[in-house]
Amino acid sequence: MNTGFADGNHDLAREILTVSRLNRVVAGLLQRSLPPVWVSGELSNVMRAASGHWYFTLKDASAQVRAVMFRGRAQYVDFVPREGDHVEVRAQVSLYEPRGDFQLVVEAMRHAGDGDLYRRFLLLKARLQAEGLFEAGRKRALPAAPCTVGIVTSAQAAALRDVLTTLRRRAPEVGVIVYPTLVQGAAAPAAIVAALAAAARRAECDVLLLVRGGGSIEDLWAFNDEAVARAVAASTIPVVSGVGHETDFTIADFVADARAPTPTAAAALAVPDRRESMRRAQRLGEQLARAWARRLETLDQRLDTAARLLKSPSAQWQARALRLHGLGQRLAAAARASLEQRALRLAHAQARLRGPRTEVAAQRLEAGARGLQRAGEAALARLAERLERAAAAIDLVSPQAVLARGYAIVHDADGRVVRAGSDVARGDALSVTLAQGGLEVEVRATLPAR
Repeated sequence: MNTGFADGNHDLAREILTVSRLNRVVAGLLQRSLPPVWVSGELSNVMRAASGHWYFTLKDASAQVRAVMFRGRAQYVDFVPREGDHVEVRAQVSLYEPRGDFQLVVEAMRHAGDGDLYRRFLLLKARLQAEGLFEAGRKRALPAAPCTVGIVTSAQAAALRDVLTTLRRRAPEVGVIVYPTLVQGAAAPAAIVAALAAAARRAECDVLLLVRGGGSIEDLWAFNDEAVARAVAASTIPVVSGVGHETDFTIADFVADARAPTPTAAAALAVPDRRESMRRAQRLGEQLARAWARRLETLDQRLDTAARLLKSPSAQWQARALRLHGLGQRLAAAARASLEQRALRLAHAQARLRGPRTEVAAQRLEAGARGLQRAGEAALARLAERLERAAAAIDLVSPQAVLARGYAIVHDADGRVVRAGSDVARGDALSVTLAQGGLEVEVRATLPAR
């Protein structure tokens, strides 16, 4: 590596430099000489500026270096850096020219060991997902009103205090059973599996909370263990996972029946809020009271109407007897009136009825016969006269009368009347009708009209 001072064509070894120019040359030299490198260390003096930039010191047991991560890069980090975190950063070695401070300009940050652990996390996640352990169809619904809640966590964890406080505030009537276990370290996975098995065996809870506070990926790694994931999936009690912070995801979260972003949220998810339940019950009670009041008002109105319409049996029988008596009187009166009317009509018919007078009838019949004969003779005479006049009129227009005067009717072979010589040709056969009989002739010649 060339460490000689060279800036363009100038020999800086012989030039008197200002401090600003010296720092600028050193910064350029560092950036050109060293590519971006990965550096591991512990965070200290972590500060997030109002601009969104992160300033911190990266150190180990023997040395430290200042570092800065600008907002554009910091927004892609999936956790919030804290004092004491062991991290790995990808950085450009540089110099802060105004102060001449050697520093790292960080481009990426991850928890120390995240690279290998994250790959293991992804492999296990893909394998369990392929087995169907993450399917929504296998997850069970949480009980709406559990009587007892089980908590699988460390007895000394701050998360346990947060969960107990939330449960006491939201549902103090719900019983709580703690199944203590390790939640960090190499022995934690086996301890968590044993605690889940004990809860399932004792079967004294309606829902289980698997909780732990936040930490690095190494701190939460017990909840990415395959044995723990399969124990959660095999649990006979619904499991709510509340591990870490909102941005933390573990394999246990994907396998559990429900996932909460924090332990406190897991407690809130497991039990209903007593105050909200009381408010809901109060609203339901008020609605029920109003419904019953409306129902009672309706029944009262129906009762009043029925009472007005309802009569005693004796009153009903008395009313029916009176009505029957009235109908009997009306029927008797109608019968008497009908009999009287029929008797009157019979008397009138008898008065009009007399014996027949045959003499007068015979005279009238004889006179009618003579009149009818005279009328018939007159009518026949009139008809004969009309017939004669009609026959004379018919004779005037009859073709037979025309033929009798010496005329003839000529028809062609098709039976059509021939009216002009031009209608036929020489050699045509014609039929001639006369007053008496007819002729069958053949055309020898045709003559023009005269």
